[in-house]
Amino acid sequence: MNLKEKIRGFLLPSMSKGFALRLVGVGLIAWIFFGYICIPLHIRGKSMEPTYHDGSFNFCWRPGYFFAKPQRFDVVGVKFAGNRVMLLKRIVALAGETVEFRNGKLWVNGALLNEPYLQYPSDWSLPQRRVKPNKIYVVGDNRSTAIQGHQFGQAPIQRIVGKILW
Repeated sequence: MNLKEKIRGFLLPSMSKGFALRLVGVGLIAWIFFGYICIPLHIRGKSMEPTYHDGSFNFCWRPGYFFAKPQRFDVVGVKFAGNRVMLLKRIVALAGETVEFRNGKLWVNGALLNEPYLQYPSDWSLPQRRVKPNKIYVVGDNRSTAIQGHQFGQAPIQRIVGKILW
């Protein structure tokens, strides 16, 4: 065996055609699954603390709303700017409902909403508004900073990417 054959044998171990096809098949399935069905997320930012921490990792399950409608308190991935930016937000109101912040408390349809996931005090105040048809109202769990520094509000249902798995 000459040097060229030894190098080729070392760099390219003998692969059967079947192995190569299985490898391509597994790669294709993984690309489809993690690219379109169960999207991996690296969480950046503190808007959902303490529920989800800056720098943590999670998955967005796209089939979550194929056969069900979004519900209040679901944590979802929402495309806010184009298709590249996805934000994690909690659904707090559905189409046709009214939303209002009074002295840091969230009121939906005139009733104070029990939000046990909140741990940081807030002083947000926002006049009452009605959620438009085919939209939901989303907000982060961390409301400890000024209201002007947050991205929240009405989002079209079509912009929901899916449910966050855990």
